[in-house]
Amino acid sequence: MVGIVANQPMLYAGCIDINASDKSSRFIRTCDAFNIPLITLVDVPGFLPGTNQEYGGIIRHGAKMLYSWSEATVPKISCIIRKMYGGSIPAMGVHQIGFDQVFAWPTAEMQMVGAEASVRVLFGKEMKAAKDQKAFFQEKVQEYQETYLTPYHSASRSVIDAVIHPKDTRKRIISALTILESKKESGRSWRKHGNIPL
Repeated sequence: MVGIVANQPMLYAGCIDINASDKSSRFIRTCDAFNIPLITLVDVPGFLPGTNQEYGGIIRHGAKMLYSWSEATVPKISCIIRKMYGGSIPAMGVHQIGFDQVFAWPTAEMQMVGAEASVRVLFGKEMKAAKDQKAFFQEKVQEYQETYLTPYHSASRSVIDAVIHPKDTRKRIISALTILESKKESGRSWRKHGNIPL
């Protein structure tokens, strides 16, 4: 038995909103309490933008999700299927938040911001000086996509463990679960560090 946390790209393009954050954090903590391994299937552009989300406290609610992941001691495996951007990167699973294995399909994209926004920031001056700004912009966007938006770039930085073929997803996840079957991780000792949450 495993618990699965996945994005629904047909609703808000897969964005994480306040309700999704709360639902996920409860589910993660429940699975952890009953020693059920967790798997994420990732296709997320980020946290849902908008004033309603901001006024409702999306940062506070999103932080609950991050805390739940970092607190959980069960095996945690992530598979990036299509995209993973911005603040949703730790929310859906990377090594830095305590995940044991992170896989990605060859078509996956993983960066803090998309190619177009990055090119505007990185090459703003050069773009203004270019004779054909549109052609320059498109060239740099394509260059950025081919260099940084591939899972192979993330793999070269050890952000993900392996780029896997979609047909091998089930096999790789089962293999990872088998390896992690005897995972032992001590719980967080808040008293030891003198930091007792209220």
